[in-house]
Amino acid sequence: MLSVSSNQPQKPPAQNNWASWILIGIALAAVIALAVFNSTSKAQRASESEGVDATVVEVSVEGMSFVPSSIDVPKGTHLVVKFTNTGDMVHDLKIGDNETGRVEPGKTVELDAGLIEETTQGYCTIAGHKAQGMVFDVNVTDAPAEGDAMAGMHHHSASHPDVPSAAERTQEREGFKAFDAALPAAKATTHEETWTMTEEEVEVAPGVKQTRWLFNGQAPGPTLRGKVGDKFKITIKNEGTMGHSVDFHAGEVNPDENMKTIAPGESLTYEFTAHRSGIWMYHCSTAPMSLHIANGMAGAVVIDPPELGDADAEYAMIADEIFLGDENGADADRVSNGEYDLMAFNYYPNQYDLEPLHAKVGDKVRIWLLNVGPDQPLSFHVVGEQFDTAYKEGDYLIKDRRDSGSQALDLLPAQGGFVEMTFNEPGTYSFVNHIMTSAEKGQHGKIVVTQ
Repeated sequence: MLSVSSNQPQKPPAQNNWASWILIGIALAAVIALAVFNSTSKAQRASESEGVDATVVEVSVEGMSFVPSSIDVPKGTHLVVKFTNTGDMVHDLKIGDNETGRVEPGKTVELDAGLIEETTQGYCTIAGHKAQGMVFDVNVTDAPAEGDAMAGMHHHSASHPDVPSAAERTQEREGFKAFDAALPAAKATTHEETWTMTEEEVEVAPGVKQTRWLFNGQAPGPTLRGKVGDKFKITIKNEGTMGHSVDFHAGEVNPDENMKTIAPGESLTYEFTAHRSGIWMYHCSTAPMSLHIANGMAGAVVIDPPELGDADAEYAMIADEIFLGDENGADADRVSNGEYDLMAFNYYPNQYDLEPLHAKVGDKVRIWLLNVGPDQPLSFHVVGEQFDTAYKEGDYLIKDRRDSGSQALDLLPAQGGFVEMTFNEPGTYSFVNHIMTSAEKGQHGKIVVTQ
């Protein structure tokens, strides 16, 4: 038999073609289904982010509180807050990672807080406002038990700066310059000045730098001095990043306009006539006042009593507490709780141990005293000396006495006065807050007396 061969290719069976087409169809269907699923999910997420079916809550301000201060929402709620600042100073609202930014009084903004999956707390981020109660609680109604509900919340606790010891505070160091406590005599009868309000990083204790809020770049602020009947016209420019203000205790004026909060970039002119003598406190009156005072925004106005005689040397000592913090300033929570770290005269602990005051035997030395607090009392005493004159809150306790004297002048926050003394012998005389724990925390200095 003949064998016949062929070069033509063999065709595959028909069932193989059908199987291939079935596999291709299944793959195409899977791709289409996945695309549809992804498209639907993206559309749903886009719909949520655009505020569709969002729960809108209106929030306003009353004093230092949000109104309402808390809401209850189901888990998974898309929350939008319509925030109207009905207060008289700048506020904001932050919930999670979302925030409004600074909102001027009378303005309204919307804050998209996103999906609320767990109980959280919003707050005003402006320094001190949270500590004063500006918090906004968002409670998930179907959250687990209280202990578990807090488990997902993030709490940040910044490390507190190390507090310099007494040895570190009194160790001599190159380049240190104490605040000049010398008080010049009153000169003009009309006092017109322009001050700026700023926030600057400064050294508040040896080795500790943090932001302070300042009048004219210094803490305490500039000391004004005049006599009864003098006129004062002080223009305040806010060159900082938050609202500040000023309250002059020496003035008897309507606080509504004169003491209102000055927004960043704005200014205010404060005018008053001095009707009464004494040493009067001034300070930022923007809430929380304790935080603004603790951060350096306080000073003195000295109005001489009509019968005030001459002195060979005059100094001004502003007693205050020091609250350590960070680049934002004093720790707002610790200020609110009264948890001070150090004490000081003129806003720096132990500075007059490093650079003492000076006097001579036989000199009449007058020390004006003002306690700006914000909280702690002062009992001013000079070790080894007695006061022959003590003046407190507008009147003499004793005056030019030789047969009696005073050993301490007590002043609560916002009270002031002065003491006079004459040194009989040369030596180094310490002045202290005789609340001794305060002296040991930095309210301590020296007067070097020479022949």
